[in-house]
Amino acid sequence: MLKVNNVDVFYGKVQALFQVSFEANSDEIVSIIGANGAGKTTLMKTIVGVNTPACGTIEFEGKLISKMPTHKIIRERLVYVPEGREVFSALSVEENLEMGAYSLTLRKQELKEEMEKVYELFPRLKERCKQAAGSLSGGEQQMLAIARGLMTKPKLLLLDEHTAALDPATAEKVLEI
Repeated sequence: MLKVNNVDVFYGKVQALFQVSFEANSDEIVSIIGANGAGKTTLMKTIVGVNTPACGTIEFEGKLISKMPTHKIIRERLVYVPEGREVFSALSVEENLEMGAYSLTLRKQELKEEMEKVYELFPRLKERCKQAAGSLSGGEQQMLAIARGLMTKPKLLLLDEHTAALDPATAEKVLEI
């Protein structure tokens, strides 16, 4: 499903990734483990087109995506949920979820059905659907960031520090999802 082959990434003159290679197949969970500053986030941002590799290739479902812009990669339904609970703080929970589905061009009824699926997974978000995302607790914002990613109906979901700020029960639920 995903092939990363000999990828190097630089920030200016500083090299952040050195010849990174791995594969992730469908129905498989792959974890990237390393110390802070080891390049895990850089790798994920590179996979989704935020960073451009200096060399190497990235393929998703057999399609070369190494130089593809992020919005096109998301349309392929390869989705990245960044660390740090990045939500649209001024928008409501519901509006954040709608933003997650933006690239899908769903009809109103389909959007509602997708939202209900997400609310089943995270009932707390349904309780807070009209509340501004910025007023949620850290754990609730993390749930919202993951839920927004799920609204894209991803084929592959990249989660960066996905259990940060979550209580143990919710963290376990995220791992099940």
